[in-house]
Amino acid sequence: MNITQIRNATQYITFGGKTFLIDPMLAAKSAYPGFAGTARAEIRNPTVDLPVDIDTLLNVDALIVTHLHEDHWDEVAARVVPKDKPIYVQNEQDAQVLRDQGFTHLIVLTHNTTLGDIILRKTGGQHGSDRAYAIPQMAERLGDACGVIFQHPAEKTLYLVGDTIWRDEVEANMLTFQPDVVILNAGFAHVIGFGPIIMGAEDVLKTHFTLPNAQIVATHMEAINHCLLTRAALKSYASDNQIAQCVNVPEDGETLTF
Repeated sequence: MNITQIRNATQYITFGGKTFLIDPMLAAKSAYPGFAGTARAEIRNPTVDLPVDIDTLLNVDALIVTHLHEDHWDEVAARVVPKDKPIYVQNEQDAQVLRDQGFTHLIVLTHNTTLGDIILRKTGGQHGSDRAYAIPQMAERLGDACGVIFQHPAEKTLYLVGDTIWRDEVEANMLTFQPDVVILNAGFAHVIGFGPIIMGAEDVLKTHFTLPNAQIVATHMEAINHCLLTRAALKSYASDNQIAQCVNVPEDGETLTF
């Protein structure tokens, strides 16, 4: 498999002979205001430009949209992605939103979705703390977000964890499927008053302890106002914990092969 880090959680993945665009946020640098009520909300999003042209990104077999927050599916993506392109989504609610935007080929992920010889298994998580989800307004704002297990007879198993904090469910997925490669949204995004809503450095370490032979790919970093963990800080943390050989922190535009 090839995993190309594009920007934020947007990635271009080649797996089992197919190409996937993950969570496209395609706007130009500083196109949107920072997320209200989050850390460093005065900073506009995205904070960096795309490293490749959009047409290159759209040359894929399918898209996977783990959820519809603006930093995973933005108005530019809704405008420029071909309306008949296959798009995998987490639930019927998200599928209906995209249908309303004019898209015609929506597939709701299940525990056993297939694309040719590739199996795509939807996984769950939680996009913030229990305390945040106990407040109805926050629960609605954070919403649901999924992950995906990729399996193919000729490939290593890949776990795209998605926007979640560390949860027993996430650990159980790791133990059940024993992925060889784990993509972690590790930017440590923070909502004021509620703390992190995605993973950070300690969760990278937990992942290594759970899957000591897996390669970890850190994404969702240095592109959105409320993501507080930098690439340099994560690399230093991995080095201090003597796991740098297992932790990949790609720059935007960089391709990893596993």
